[in-house]
Amino acid sequence: MSDWLRESLHPDYAQSLRVGTMIYDSETAHQRLKVFENGTFGRVLTLDDVVQVTEGDNFIYHEMMTHVPILAHGAARRVLIIGGGDGGMAREVLRHATVAHVTMVEIDAGVVDFSRKYLPMISAGAFDDPRLDLVIADGADFIRQTAGGYDVIIVDSTDPVGPGEVLFTDSFYGHAKRALTPDGILVTQNGVPFLQGAELTNTMRAFRALFVDATCYLATIPTYAGGPMAFGWGTDGPARATPLDVLQGRFNAAGIVTDYYTPDVHKAAFALPGYVARLLP
Repeated sequence: MSDWLRESLHPDYAQSLRVGTMIYDSETAHQRLKVFENGTFGRVLTLDDVVQVTEGDNFIYHEMMTHVPILAHGAARRVLIIGGGDGGMAREVLRHATVAHVTMVEIDAGVVDFSRKYLPMISAGAFDDPRLDLVIADGADFIRQTAGGYDVIIVDSTDPVGPGEVLFTDSFYGHAKRALTPDGILVTQNGVPFLQGAELTNTMRAFRALFVDATCYLATIPTYAGGPMAFGWGTDGPARATPLDVLQGRFNAAGIVTDYYTPDVHKAAFALPGYVARLLP
């Protein structure tokens, strides 16, 4: 099995990806970083042997974490991304001409440098956009100290182990709430509920103590295996109730072409299967 990478993030379940060519394998200041070619997914980036992003299916994750809150909000000008060192989240946010400023806070400069060199198709020039302010810092420290004023905050974190663990705490979510504008929206990566149910429950418990509207929405991403992935959603505004025709109008006006997101998918993503709904406190 030397030509396969085995991801064993979960105690009772693992997935394997064939390694066609190992392009990079090295330790950064924070974690073990690899990139390799796979016949189905193209270039694959892993941190500590856990898949972070692939050339083939990253569009699903990035489109659903950006276009859902931005189009639901309708007037987002300032966006904060916590994590996202590969640049894919910034790529999708910056496709909205109405977004005037994006702050991206990434803890590991090595991931950014690496991604720019070996995965340029993921960021697609986002790091060179003058609207992007890249900050190399701990996301939890930044959110505690920022003056805020963000219309949308996107937490593009790793799983709650290692450097990403502090991004799943009640205090982090409380600071994020403070950094939002009154009708601002916080979205978070909350894993695969079938295999990581406690992660979603804990986040939703914190969100429901903080926000008037706290729930999650779903998308199916092949390399984040084990069922659909959940994205936490928290806001004090009416954005989730935005009618379909309004979303369609905003989407058309944005003039962007997507491969997964549509206004219909946007609305449907908030319809939760019973087993997911029961994880929400």
